[in-house]
Amino acid sequence: MKATIVVLPGDGIGPEVTAQGVRVLRAVASKFGHQIEFREALIGGCAIDTMGTALPPETSALCQAADAILLGAVGGPKWDDPNAPVRPEQGLFTIRQELGLFANLRPVTTHPKLIHASTLRPEVLKGVDLLVVRELTGGLYYGEKQRTADSASDLCAYTAHEIRRVVRRAAELARGRRKKLTSVDKANALETSRLWRQVTEEIVRKEFPDISLEHILVDACAMYLMRKPASFDVIVTENMFGDILTDEASVLAGSMGLLPSASLGEGKRGLYEPIHGSAPDIAGKGIANPYATILSVAMLLRYSLGLQAEAAAVERAVNAAIERGVLPADIAPAGHQGASTVEAGQAVVAAL
Repeated sequence: MKATIVVLPGDGIGPEVTAQGVRVLRAVASKFGHQIEFREALIGGCAIDTMGTALPPETSALCQAADAILLGAVGGPKWDDPNAPVRPEQGLFTIRQELGLFANLRPVTTHPKLIHASTLRPEVLKGVDLLVVRELTGGLYYGEKQRTADSASDLCAYTAHEIRRVVRRAAELARGRRKKLTSVDKANALETSRLWRQVTEEIVRKEFPDISLEHILVDACAMYLMRKPASFDVIVTENMFGDILTDEASVLAGSMGLLPSASLGEGKRGLYEPIHGSAPDIAGKGIANPYATILSVAMLLRYSLGLQAEAAAVERAVNAAIERGVLPADIAPAGHQGASTVEAGQAVVAAL
C-alpha cells in the first residue's frame, strides 16, 4: 500500500524518539512491501521560535492531507511562561480540533521483565491489560476561560453528542476485547458528569447489550488502578480525568517511556504520540526511551493504515527487544547503564 505520514518531531526529546519511530516504519515498509512517504513539519515551541505560532498553516495543511501523523512532544522551560500569548500546547490542542480527533486511546500493559520498574508489588501487576479511552476535545481544557486580578475560571462543558461519540468508540473497542466497559465520572458532584453517566447508560444499554458496563467515581478509580488494575478492561472518561489517570497508570507499566497513544476521529486519519512530555532535562543526551513512540507506530499501522499484521509485528519486536534486555535508563535495573535511544531502536528493527 501507499501512505503519507506527517512527522512532527516537536521539542525536547521529540526529535530523538520520532527518529526511531520513522526508522521502524521504514523497516516495516521494506519488510512488508509498502510505500510510505514522510513529510516533516513544525509544531510547538520550535514552531513558535521559527514561525511565531505553535501550529503554522503549512503544518496544518500537511496534516489535513496525510494518512496519519506521528508526533514527538511539545513544550519546555523556554516557553513555560503561563502569561505568554502563544504557548507550545496550543499547537497540539488546535490540531486535535482541526482534525476532529475526539478519542484518545492509551493502552497499558505490563511486561514480566519490567516488573522491577514499577513501585507496586508483582502480584498486583499480574495480568494488567487495560485501555483508557479519553475524550479529547471537550471539558475544562477547551471551555471558556476568564481571568481577573484576583479570580479565574475554566468552564467544563460537554454536549450529549460529544459524550455519545466517544462512549460509542470505547464500547466498540471493549467488544473486541473482554467486553467490559468502565465509565469514570464525578457524578456525585458535577452536572457534566451526571449528563455523562446518563448518556453512557443510554448508549451502552441500547447499542451494546453484550457489553458489561460499570460506573465509577474518578477518585475511586484512581485508587483501584493501584490496588486492582487487572480488573479493568476498557475505561472511558472525560478529558481531564483521562489525562490524570493515564499518567498515574504509567506506574503499572513502569515508565511513561513505555506508553503509546492514538488520537482518533470519525475517519481513519489519526495522530499518534507517546504520552510522555518533552523531557527537557534529558534532551540531546541520547538516552530517551523510544519504545512508547515505536508502540505508537504500531497503533498508527493498526488504526490509520489498517495493517494488523504489521502492527502486531512491531509490538512483538518491542517485546523481543525488552526480552533481550535492551532497556533504556528509565526502565533499566538500578546500577545498570541503560541502552541509548538509538540502541533501543536498532534492537526493534533487528527483531523485525
